Amino acid sequence: MTTGDPDAGGPGALVSTFARQLDLRRLANAFRRRLRLFGAVAVAVLLATVLLTLQATPKYTATANVMLDTRKEKVSNVEEVLSGLPADSSVVDTEVEVLRSRQLAERVVKTLKLEDDAEFNPLMARPTGLKAVVGGIKGILGQGAPKAARANTVEAQKQHERVVDAVLHNLSVKRAGLTYIINVNFESTLPAKAAVIANKFAELYLLEQMEAKFDANQQATQWLNARLAELRGQVQADDAAVQQYKIANNLLSASGASLTEAEISNYNQGLTQAQAQVAEDVARLRTARDQLSSGSTGDDVGEALSSPVIQQLRSQRAEVSRTVADLQGRYGDRHPEMLKAKRQLTDIDSQIQAEIQRIISNLEAKVQVSRQRAAAIGGSLGGAKGALEANNRAMVRLNELQRTADASRTLYESYLSRYKETSTQGGIEQSDARVVSKAKIPTGQSSPKVGLNLALGLLLALGAGVGAVILAEVLDAGLATAEDVERRLDISCLGAIPLLSSVADDADIEPIDYVVAKPLSAFSEAFRNLKTSILHARLGEPVKVVAVTSSLPGEGKTTTSICLGRASALQGARTIVVDCDLRRRTVNRVLKSEPTVGLLEVLSGDATLQQAIGVDEPTGVHILPLAKSTFTPRDVFGTAAMDRLLDDLRARYDLVILDTAPVLPVADTRVLAPKADAVIFLARWRKTPQHAIEAAFRLLAGTGAHLGGVALTQMDMRQQARYGYGDPGFYYAEYKKYYVS
Repeated sequence: MTTGDPDAGGPGALVSTFARQLDLRRLANAFRRRLRLFGAVAVAVLLATVLLTLQATPKYTATANVMLDTRKEKVSNVEEVLSGLPADSSVVDTEVEVLRSRQLAERVVKTLKLEDDAEFNPLMARPTGLKAVVGGIKGILGQGAPKAARANTVEAQKQHERVVDAVLHNLSVKRAGLTYIINVNFESTLPAKAAVIANKFAELYLLEQMEAKFDANQQATQWLNARLAELRGQVQADDAAVQQYKIANNLLSASGASLTEAEISNYNQGLTQAQAQVAEDVARLRTARDQLSSGSTGDDVGEALSSPVIQQLRSQRAEVSRTVADLQGRYGDRHPEMLKAKRQLTDIDSQIQAEIQRIISNLEAKVQVSRQRAAAIGGSLGGAKGALEANNRAMVRLNELQRTADASRTLYESYLSRYKETSTQGGIEQSDARVVSKAKIPTGQSSPKVGLNLALGLLLALGAGVGAVILAEVLDAGLATAEDVERRLDISCLGAIPLLSSVADDADIEPIDYVVAKPLSAFSEAFRNLKTSILHARLGEPVKVVAVTSSLPGEGKTTTSICLGRASALQGARTIVVDCDLRRRTVNRVLKSEPTVGLLEVLSGDATLQQAIGVDEPTGVHILPLAKSTFTPRDVFGTAAMDRLLDDLRARYDLVILDTAPVLPVADTRVLAPKADAVIFLARWRKTPQHAIEAAFRLLAGTGAHLGGVALTQMDMRQQARYGYGDPGFYYAEYKKYYVS
């Protein structure tokens, strides 16, 4: 025995199966069959749409247009602290989100005092109807304080947040295509209010941009001022360190050079002059000596020529020489005057020579003085150079300190310059956007759009109707056609038993009696078809003992068993129906008889088979019932007595029908089913869940029973004619003339 996939009845599997098997004819039949459901759902949705549209409060939308301005007024050539926005797509999208921000909405709420507006704060709305009556009673009793007055801080904050949420709900900010223009739309129940709020959003957005730049400028100015104070102290400390190091290391300077360098420069100049003077004095002394050594009387010595004493003595000698010459010519060489004059001349020459020697000695002294002076200057220059070497070594650290001081001063000056630039920017901040079009008071309502709502409502109604039909089809877990049985359960369909009221004009008669009263009816023909299918349920093997069962109670097992037995007996076959439902004994209730002995008495040996078998008078079918007073919890179907009884019945009758209990609630059928030649499984048309059938199949699978197939019971042939496309019941209207109702 094989069954379908246990999970085949799941919603996903049903959707997949329905989609695979869907065609236009089947779809048309589904809609025709569920036309009422489609119409009811569609009309309900359409009416709901109309009612919601008519009851909706008219709202008006005002639009303010804001443009991100790529052109800037350049008042000063100073770099801004907070730069302008670059004009690219991502920035525009970012500004759209800024306009939608909660912070901006809170400012609008606070500025326009929207917390006191009933449109956004339901607590401010005046109560009507029953709420007004209750509020009046509370006011009389002294309990009428508004919730807002009684609310604590947390509740007040929550209420404020609700108002902001309501404002944001009515706000719509969109970018106009790929432009730099942003549309700020606000929807309200009052046109003027919508325009005011839309304009306020645009106005506060621009104000926030200017405030952001102003705050940034203020923060930068304060930070720069604090930083300048620090740098000023640092510069002073670095300069003080430089000066202190100069003093400590004797690196004082004047006119851009250190004192040691100036001293060395002076020493160098003095030494040069002293050395030149020495050379000059030595040259003069050497020249004078050379002149004297060459036989000169010293008259041609340079210093002697310029000496006023010598010049005076030479003047005197010249006068004396004239006197000598005059006296010699007049008196001769021996004249006393002549001798006196010669003595005077000799005396003058001696004075001249003495003066010349004095001059030579003076030259020697000057040479000594010059040399000593040059040596002294040279010694001082050497000491100064030593000091300069020490100073140069100290200059390494001094240069480092000086560079640090210069860097501090440069940094300080740059910060000072930036501070002055930033300070001058105060009051000239510009927003990065401007309002190109203020919101005007709308003249027409934006919602609800009656025409559009009705059109959408109609489409939604049609879609809901279609969805309801499809959902009903998908969730229909019952079996409706032979194709459903074979496709979903992977087992053959033996036939279908119609609902008597759907094929008979006289619906008051019992089904078991209708088989006898109308043997040529469609109802009776269904059982003859079922019998034929049963006899061929096992190819090549005879089928005499048939167990009729189902998954759940109420599937029509007893009615089917009796009707099948009567139809078989009317055809001339020896048939017996055995009631094997120990708990319910349904055969007795259907046949309205109360036997005293029955199946259990036969199995226990308290009665013979002949004593227990009853005969159905109208058709001659034999009935082996269950006595009213007999019940046992023992396993009577698994005994050898039951096997002997079935062998006896198989020998006596052409068809043995075992009316068994349902498989799921009772275990008796699983014991009895393997003893039958075939098990006929009944499923109520469109009612029995597929999962229940599959669960019963799993219980029977391990018993070794041969499942001959599934028969559908209580099929409404009128509905089946609209439902079962491809199924024999679909053509019932065409072939029902063959039957006698």
